[in-house]
Amino acid sequence: MVQGRAWAGLILYIMSNVISEYQRWKQQGESLRTQAKTAIETRYKELLNEAAQLAEEYRADFGAQLKPPNNITSFRYKTGVKPKGKKAAAKPAAAAKPEPVAAAPDPAAKPDKKITALMKRLEAAKKKLDAAKAAGQPTRNLEDKVYEIEDEVRLATQAV
Repeated sequence: MVQGRAWAGLILYIMSNVISEYQRWKQQGESLRTQAKTAIETRYKELLNEAAQLAEEYRADFGAQLKPPNNITSFRYKTGVKPKGKKAAAKPAAAAKPEPVAAAPDPAAKPDKKITALMKRLEAAKKKLDAAKAAGQPTRNLEDKVYEIEDEVRLATQAV
């Protein structure tokens, strides 16, 4: 019976020792995990800043946007202060472009308020799209917005 208690004590000692070792290992692993996370985040930010700087330099030198690889769906960044000369030159070009006239419904029929509001939104979205194209900015979101509003107009006119 004394030997049984000794074995039980030894097993408890070994188990508590194993548990203590496991807890120390887990704590060290957590510390290493935190260090790795910080290092990866820092490196990621450095690479993004470098990529943005290269893209801006490419745009300034060659006058075109640098296209990201196919596996990257978008890469956006805020540019520094733009020179006033380029902005002023882009505005007259956008203003000179004639707006396409939307097909007006039957003049005798009273236009629906919803359709009128949608048409105003569509015109504003098209103006923004044209301005973005003239400035060389990304246009995908604006093109999507125009498409969505055109779809809403189509659906609203079908319902009337």
